[in-house]
Amino acid sequence: MTQNSTAHPKGLYVLYSTEMWERFNFYGMRAILSLFLVNALAFKQNEASILYGGFLGLSYLMPMLGGYVSDRYLGNRNCIILGGLVMSIGQLFLFGSASTFLDNFPLANSLMWIGLLFLIIGNGFFKPNISSMVGSLYPKGDNRLDSAFTIFYMGINTGAFLGMLICPLVGDIKVDGVRNVEAFKWGFLAAGSAMLFGTILFYFLKNKYIISPTGEAVGLKPVFNQTQAVSDESEKAEFSTNSILTTLALFVVLVFGIHFYIVTAEANPIKDWIYPIIYASGISLAFLIMTDKTLTKIERDRIWVMYIIAFFVMFFWAAFEQAGSSLTFIADQQTDLHFLGIELPPSSVQNANSIFIILLALPFSWLWVKLQNVGFEPNSPTKQSFGLLLLAIGYFIIASQVKDLGSNKLGVGWFFVMYLFHTMGELCLSPIGLSLVSKLAPKRFSSLLMGVWFIANAAGYALAGTLGALLPPTELVAGAALPSFLGFEIHNLYEFFMVFVSLAGLAAILLYILASGPLKRMMHGIK
Repeated sequence: MTQNSTAHPKGLYVLYSTEMWERFNFYGMRAILSLFLVNALAFKQNEASILYGGFLGLSYLMPMLGGYVSDRYLGNRNCIILGGLVMSIGQLFLFGSASTFLDNFPLANSLMWIGLLFLIIGNGFFKPNISSMVGSLYPKGDNRLDSAFTIFYMGINTGAFLGMLICPLVGDIKVDGVRNVEAFKWGFLAAGSAMLFGTILFYFLKNKYIISPTGEAVGLKPVFNQTQAVSDESEKAEFSTNSILTTLALFVVLVFGIHFYIVTAEANPIKDWIYPIIYASGISLAFLIMTDKTLTKIERDRIWVMYIIAFFVMFFWAAFEQAGSSLTFIADQQTDLHFLGIELPPSSVQNANSIFIILLALPFSWLWVKLQNVGFEPNSPTKQSFGLLLLAIGYFIIASQVKDLGSNKLGVGWFFVMYLFHTMGELCLSPIGLSLVSKLAPKRFSSLLMGVWFIANAAGYALAGTLGALLPPTELVAGAALPSFLGFEIHNLYEFFMVFVSLAGLAAILLYILASGPLKRMMHGIK
């Protein structure tokens, strides 16, 4: 297969299918998690939002460890299988929690924490390795990569669609307007079954289809100190003992510094400790990678591009990931959910994002190819600035609809309009970011830097938890204190949504300016 071929290797579709079932598992669970915490385990909404943000943040922080273990010891294939099995077990613990909370609440609460821990660890091994393997199926610098990652991203969202359709269908059930809290367990069981099926699928198809353009197996255990025949890149990173110790010291200082900066009188271990660990990890890893003695100037510049973009991506995910917390609570309590004669489960409204991804992923893939053919394709950072802008527009549209809403309910159709813009923004940002990491990362850092990309997600999700807790109280909890952001009280949904309009809009403008100047030069010819 040549670099100019327009066909994609069959291995892409094996990875597509494996990722699809893993995303069924993850997004299906995500759709009902916040509602399960509030309605079954008696969490307050702001507590559920913070736990949700912490869980997602750690889920995308763990790829740092998973990427390191893969690059050094196990290889991509083994980490994918290990991660899939661990996540399957995690869903079984959540099934146990949802099965016992009425009879043994302390046990159910403990099982919930154990289940989330297993999901975090499993995702850490699975996520960076399957993403980095996509790039390994193609020659270095192949111009099909943006298209390949967009197709791969469609697989992610096909799984997300199925998960957020089936898990709420069996796990978020209301009878005469009253939620059946005992049904949550079936949603978790469906998610775990999908994960197990995807892992088995990968195990049996990997040897035949997960191969390089020259026919060699991709993702095996790493072998160092062999002559590199096809690349002049250094094969093994070199971190000195001094740089590792310095990085650890920096990490500790940052954790405590951020902790004491954000700690409040209302103690919350997730917000007070987990969030600082997530933020400090990203900064510390950036420092550690830059101490590698084998890095060339071009490699350093390109890695800096990844970190600069990752900073802006954090704000995208902070706004986007309200879908599973604050936006789900709004859909549950302040939205008319009747659509085409059907009353939708509140946890399924966010599934509009997955539907739009499935409909738009291929058109966006074709769009980038067509623009490239006529010489008008923007570079990757510019595409990502468009993504942030579209996200801001989506929030502005729904903000304009709730401004004079009063005690009325928001029509669910406006959620769909918002998610349409969010989806277009996501397609401009996330698959393009995955492709960019694959193109910019030195080979010896491929999985680790894919983990770095997910740290931006992790930090964004942590910030999403903090911002989701700003959701103003409804009349159901009248008299509750109003949340505040940067000294400004959030009185209503309009002010709440405008927080995300401001954050995403400002980030879009700054990234667009950088993309056309410094970042373009620092990528040294990569688009």
